[in-house]
Amino acid sequence: MASFGYASTFYDDRGMPDPAALPEAYEGVLWRRTLAYFVDLCVIGVIAVLCWIVFAVLWVLSFGLLGPVLWFLFGLIPLAYHTLLLSGPRSATVGMRLFDVELRSVTGERPGFLQALIQTALFYITVGATCSLILLLVLFNRPKRTLHDMLAGTVVVRRFPVRWATAQHPWPA
Repeated sequence: MASFGYASTFYDDRGMPDPAALPEAYEGVLWRRTLAYFVDLCVIGVIAVLCWIVFAVLWVLSFGLLGPVLWFLFGLIPLAYHTLLLSGPRSATVGMRLFDVELRSVTGERPGFLQALIQTALFYITVGATCSLILLLVLFNRPKRTLHDMLAGTVVVRRFPVRWATAQHPWPA
């Protein structure tokens, strides 16, 4: 289990730092996460346009027989984008990288593929079912976690600088 130098200040006793003990890890996460998602929407839009061109050609070449399969695949673009990038080596989407945030498991480790898939699927399900109102939950908890973060066991934090990971604790153990 990775602790990133937070051995005595676990969040929820599982690995992430307590927001009161290390506020730098959560500083500005809410607005950074929001802006990062808008950047991701633009990137997904570009990918969708490129895929639409390829899918249109395939649809014409198959005389429309591939239509249902192509529409299904087209709907998976946002899910694949978020899942593959969040489970990747940087555990952040393009927008998250631009705004210096990353997704972590509550243990402090990078999320695996299945955890990133669950987190992304829960995001689209909960946001779609509540018309985005569920996102207001971040206003009522210190680490600014959404419902899909809580259910998937993840947390979005500022990117871990080397100085955080190697810092000695100024507080007693």
